[in-house]
Amino acid sequence: MPEQDLVELAVDASLWERCFTVTPLVLIGTREAGGADDLAPKHMVTRFGWQNYFAFVCSPRHGTYQNVQRERAFTVSFPKPEGLLETTLAASPREADGTKPITFALGTFPAQRVDAPLLTEGYAFLECRLARVVDGFGEECLIVGEVIAASVRGSYLRQADRDDHQMLADSPLLAYVYPGRFAVIRETHAFPFAEGFKS
Repeated sequence: MPEQDLVELAVDASLWERCFTVTPLVLIGTREAGGADDLAPKHMVTRFGWQNYFAFVCSPRHGTYQNVQRERAFTVSFPKPEGLLETTLAASPREADGTKPITFALGTFPAQRVDAPLLTEGYAFLECRLARVVDGFGEECLIVGEVIAASVRGSYLRQADRDDHQMLADSPLLAYVYPGRFAVIRETHAFPFAEGFKS
């Protein structure tokens, strides 16, 4: 019986270190109070519904949260696998004065519609206006932005005359495998949707 293989987990402690889960890995770009760029890696992220909204989890203790609240905007960069080093460096801690000098060493370019940086070694980019902050998830909150501009590198753009399998083999994706691992996704398969399925 399948139930014999189940291991019950205590829900009064964190569940998420007990097995691996796969999530996107992005860099959230914001503007610091003093005008400097800030990039922060996040893996608790998602598109939010079928319209143009994007959400991520953050703590009010973090500079990213404070920057978004003040500036009412943020960017999202999806790093290419070759951007892994920059993504890792962006997680460097802040200095005592609240600044993150490592950001100056990262390859960035300015967003067009909001005042925040984007990662050069990215493949897809979102520019978001703050829609709302939803508190009440323990020490964290959900930050939701409305996407007001978006772009993607040509090699990552889906097109009717390109085979999806080959495109992803040629232009792989970077994923975060929590806790503490990453994967480069090159091999994919068409999902076997049930006949008549509607999203």
